[in-house]
Amino acid sequence: MNEQSISPPGRPKAESAPQQGREPHTVGERGGLIGLRVWRQFLAVAEELHFGRAAVRLHMSQPPLTQAIALLEQRLQVLLFERTKRFVALTPAGAALVPEVRELLQRAQALPARARAAATGELGRLRLGFVSTVGFALLPEWVRALRERHPGVQLELVEATGDVQVLALERGEMDAGFMLHAPGFAPAALTCKLITSEPLIVALPLQHALASQAQLTLDDVLAQPLVIFPRHIAPSLYDAVFALYHGAGRLPQIAQEAIQMQTIVNLVSAGLGLAWVPQSVQQFQRPGVVYRSVQGPVPQCETSLVWARASPVVDRFLAFAPVSGPNLQSIGPAG
Repeated sequence: MNEQSISPPGRPKAESAPQQGREPHTVGERGGLIGLRVWRQFLAVAEELHFGRAAVRLHMSQPPLTQAIALLEQRLQVLLFERTKRFVALTPAGAALVPEVRELLQRAQALPARARAAATGELGRLRLGFVSTVGFALLPEWVRALRERHPGVQLELVEATGDVQVLALERGEMDAGFMLHAPGFAPAALTCKLITSEPLIVALPLQHALASQAQLTLDDVLAQPLVIFPRHIAPSLYDAVFALYHGAGRLPQIAQEAIQMQTIVNLVSAGLGLAWVPQSVQQFQRPGVVYRSVQGPVPQCETSLVWARASPVVDRFLAFAPVSGPNLQSIGPAG
């Protein structure tokens, strides 16, 4: 094959002005970038090891292809092909580039499909906050199902109390979150979707005198020391519990405050007092703790999915998340 028109690397020839409509460049060169078209030409020659066959494959004539490879070598200042009139062979530098260029072109070819998938929420990252109560009954099955149905969505789970989630959502550090609140008191500044509603039940030490009863009366419960979460993490639910005591003419005897439900239940097991917890918390079986329902009107709590800004991946998750969670009746009544 005649390769006399090829200039050796290190002796650059004058370049023509860029043509209108030229492909975007992707890899560094002298003061600029090398376009995908050039890398396709390189790969064709590298795979065919014949300029004529490579030109036919690329639907172009041989001289422009020969010049393109020579210019690429000049820009890289390295010889990519050994050429004689009889054969073409890759140099070590050229051979090292082949797998990288092949991967580059494959990734470039996949970009339109990835863009369409991202636009429909099939691809992307979802930073999802959740309170610990969601982790007992709802979250594990949702995570499994979401990964099965939408494997392109990268799910980042962040356990956080409601007050922390509100700040993260407002700052754009979280995409959506599961929050616990009293009925009708979801955060006003956020868009909300009700997921489930459940009653509060009582967690009490196994050795407590009331533990032998299948169901408790409100008077029995209100007289006991209380382990509860701080008001700032769920104000509406905290106020609902206090309203229950005040309505009966009682003042709660707070023995200890704790943030996480697991910690609250652990403190109950140590005998510090009893605690009002969502019914789903009884999924957390801690030795030394029993759960009992209470006769009469008791506070209800709701779990809502909240978000501050719509996005394709959030919309996809909203369509996936059920309007209500797993049937809480399947958990069974406390006690």
